[in-house]
This record gives sequence, C-alpha cells and structure tokens, in this order.
Amino acid sequence: MNNIRTSNNKDKVMISTHQGKLYVFEGPDNVGKTTISRYIAERISISTPCKYLSFPGNTPGTIGKLIYEIHHNKRLYDLSEIDSTGLQALHIAAHIDCINRIIKPLLNSGTCVILDRFWWSTLVYGKFYGADTVAINKLIEAENTVWGCIQPDCIFYIVRGFAGADDPVIHSKLVDEYEQLYKFSTLTGRVRRIVNTTISDTISFIINEIFPKKKSVKTNGQGLLLPPKKAESYSNNYPPSSLSKLLGPSVVFDTYWKFAAKRQDIFFARLRGDPRPWTDDSILLEHKFTNAYRASDRVSQYLIKNVIYDGDQDIDEVFFRIILFKLFNKIETWELLKRNIKEISYSSFNFDRYDKILTNAIEQNNRIYSAAYIMPTGGRGTKYKRKHRMHLDLLQQMMHDKLPNQITNSKSMGNVFELLLNYPGIGDFLAYQFATDINYSELTNFPETQFVVPGPGAKDGIKKCFTKTGGLSDTEIIKIVMDHQEEEFERLGIEFKSLWGRPLKLIDCQNLFCETDKYARVKHPDIKGKTGRTRIKQKFSPNPNPIDYWYPPKWGINELIETGEQP
Repeated sequence: MNNIRTSNNKDKVMISTHQGKLYVFEGPDNVGKTTISRYIAERISISTPCKYLSFPGNTPGTIGKLIYEIHHNKRLYDLSEIDSTGLQALHIAAHIDCINRIIKPLLNSGTCVILDRFWWSTLVYGKFYGADTVAINKLIEAENTVWGCIQPDCIFYIVRGFAGADDPVIHSKLVDEYEQLYKFSTLTGRVRRIVNTTISDTISFIINEIFPKKKSVKTNGQGLLLPPKKAESYSNNYPPSSLSKLLGPSVVFDTYWKFAAKRQDIFFARLRGDPRPWTDDSILLEHKFTNAYRASDRVSQYLIKNVIYDGDQDIDEVFFRIILFKLFNKIETWELLKRNIKEISYSSFNFDRYDKILTNAIEQNNRIYSAAYIMPTGGRGTKYKRKHRMHLDLLQQMMHDKLPNQITNSKSMGNVFELLLNYPGIGDFLAYQFATDINYSELTNFPETQFVVPGPGAKDGIKKCFTKTGGLSDTEIIKIVMDHQEEEFERLGIEFKSLWGRPLKLIDCQNLFCETDKYARVKHPDIKGKTGRTRIKQKFSPNPNPIDYWYPPKWGINELIETGEQP
C-alpha cells in the first residue's frame, strides 16, 4: 500500500480559509459508521449548523444520487455489470460534483460537514474489486486537486471486527486494506482509529474529540481511543426496595425502569412535534423499540382507531375485523383489502375474493405479513399450501364456531386465552396478544391487572433483570413488578410520564421486559439471557406520518388528549 500516493501535495500545507469544520467517517461496511456519523451530525446541529453528506452521495440534485442508484440498481439501467475502474471513476466524479457545489459552499458559510466516506473507500474498494490501481491513484489525485487546501479536521476511522458482515473473508480483506492505508497515510496526525465495541461508547469518544473536556481522552499512542475502565456490577447504587427482599435484581433491572422512562419521554417529545434528536441515548436513536405502552405503537393505534371502532359494532363484525387484521398485523395489507373491497365485513365475506387480492399481492413480491412476529403455518395437516389461505380458513372456522359469542360470555381474559388456544397455529404468545386486542374493544372489559402470559423475549428480559427469582414464576414476577412500579420509579429518582394518568399494565410490563432484553444486548453485553442473542436486528427509521393518538374510549383518556395537556 505504501506505493500509493496519498495526497502529499505541497498545496496541502496551505492554510485553509473555510470557516466550517469537516469531519470524515471511514471504514468498511457493517462497522456502524453511518449510524454513528448521523448521530454525530444531529448532536452537533444542536449548537452549530451542521450537514450530513455521504459519498458517492445521496443528496438530491447531485449526480451522486444517480451514481448511487446505478451502482446498487444496475438492472434499472439495463446493466448486467460495471467495470470496476469505470465504477470508481463515476464515484470520483460524484465526489468532485459534491465538493464543488455542496461541500465548499457549506464550509465557507461556517457550516460543519459530516462526511460518510472519503476517497479512502474509493481506493480500498476499487483495489479489492480489481480496479486498475494506477488509474485509481490518478483519479484520487484529481479529487484531491479539487479539495485544494481543505483537509478534514479529523478522519474517524471505525473498526469493529467481524461486525456481522455477510462474508467474514471479504470483510477481513477489506479491513487489511484499510489498515494499510491508515498506517501509511500522511494524514495520520488527523486520524482517530476507533474500535467500535458499542455504539454508545464510540459516540462518547467522538463527541469528546469534537467537544473536548478539561480531561483529555486517553489513547494508546497510536490514535486508538481507549474506553474508560469500569467493571459493570450486578448490584446498583440506589437504595434497596421491597422487591429486593423477594428477588435478586441485577443492574439491568434499573435499566428496565430507565428505559421505560426514556422511551416515554421520546413519545411525548414526538407528540409535541419536537425536532430530532428526541433523546441523548444513542441506543434508542440507533435501534427500533416499541413504546412503553403497547397501545401507543403505530400498529395498535391503527387497529384501535381504524379497525375496531371504525365500522359496525355488532359482535361478529368487530371480532371478524380484529382477527382478520391481527392475522397479518400489517397496516398495508388492511389498506390493500380496503382498496379492493367496498366494505370489510363478515356479512359480505367471500373467501375466494380475499384470496385473490392477497395472492396477487404476493405474486407482485409484496409482503402481506408483518415482520413483528412469525405467523405459523399450522403444520402438515393443513389443506392449504399458502399460509394466507390457511389463515382465512381459520377465521372462517372461528366464525362458524360462534367464537365471538363464546368470548363475550367469558368470565375472564384467561378464559378468552384458552378459547383461542383451541385453534391450530395459535400458541400462547398469539393467544395472549389476540386476547389483549379483543379487550381493547367493547366485546370484553376485563381488568388489565390480572392475566399475563410472558413471551420468549420477556422471559429473556426477566432472566437478565434478576439473578434469583425466589421460586416465583415469570408470570408472578411481571405482576409483582407492575404492582411496585411507583416505588421503583421513586427509588431511582425518575419522574415517569404516564399515559395521561394511566399506569403501566401487565401487557406493558411484559413488553418492557422484552424490549429491555434487546436494549441490554448493547447496554449490558456481558449479561446473557436464555437465547444468547447479542444483536438488535431492526434499525430505527422515523416514520414521517404523524399519529392522532386515540385510545379505547373506556379508558377515559381521549378527552385529556384533546385538551392538548401532557403529563
């Protein structure tokens, strides 16, 4: 790698006249680079004008956006393949266009620029995929001529081991190329090499580099930022509670309550229309989590407002709509049916008609099931090969059995749960979820403090939260935790913003254990659950469509929402 020219032009010693800062983030795919750089841009923008950009470029109005599309969607342009050297030439052209038309004006105006990728990526990926090294070197020289006297105030070079890459061999080779470039780059004095062990720690290191405190961050002398040495204890520094007499809480149990409060703070910040970021918690900014209250989630809100209480309130009709929606649990699928059927109702239900609409959607490569949880197929004995047909038939069977009447005559939610369990493909998890959704309607009105069924994720969260359980079952633990919520918030000094006076119910506490399990994979990676999972799959991407929050009328909180008052 040391035979490659790395911009040691004499004009690089010229004093830059631009006023804004330029921070570059580099490294191979799947190291968290984009997540980190986006967060840093949001953090800087709190006090300073800041713009996030990426190379080759996703900025509207630039050729970079077009070249990105050509690179990642070749078939749209009737391309079976692209010459590697030619592809990198396109990338450099996109860089130059962005530098001259976007970056330089921003820097001259005093705006800070966060740049995701640099010419480093052109060199590393170009060489790896067989581009002509001499040609790439000339292309990079041309780009650096355009940069002129502008140098990054810092290049944050992110590394993260295997990092969940699709192919560990490819990832390892790319890392080797980056390491060589880092080693021989003449910009080493402006580079910080950071091992991204956790997103939150890495962000803290970078923020401290950009906004240094009185005490400097320690390094190992080679640009590698060292995390502070701290041993995570299973004990906490807060006063013991009455729960401690029954259970052995770990540090994750404190996180359980802190997570609930932070997630609820985000809920109200978004409700007020506050701009991002809504929190300083980098884990919540990076990953997708449900709300503290299940009924506040987008899908639950749609179900309550647009499915349960929108339409005929006859017992059969309400039940039919709830189960039809929940079998797919996807707003887009419900909207698809509505567009093609005048009225979704049991009285006019036609199996073949619904099947045709859903089959057409599948054949057009549209997903009709939510990714929130896996819907089982029902086993070998089912008469339909396609899952959606089996579920439509299941709904027909429920209606034939007069299940809506059986449910309305039930004496408890546990009884509803047992009735649902009788049907193929409906296990404990789904039966409890369906029973909860039915209880949002007027079909039942059971107390929400008496019956709960912990799912697999909740069981994992409970294991992480407690080192001993005193012989109590997971169900009993969830009930005890719900009963002690006020005491626990007070113990931790947390001002929890409830749902307009509505405390957390069993379903909410159960969900919070599941979400805490996910959160702890990053926050407390050394504390293991039953499954041993170490990553959070879903990344957070805010939905720009606002929600007009509306809850079951029997809860008595819709009037409070209409006043605009918040806790």
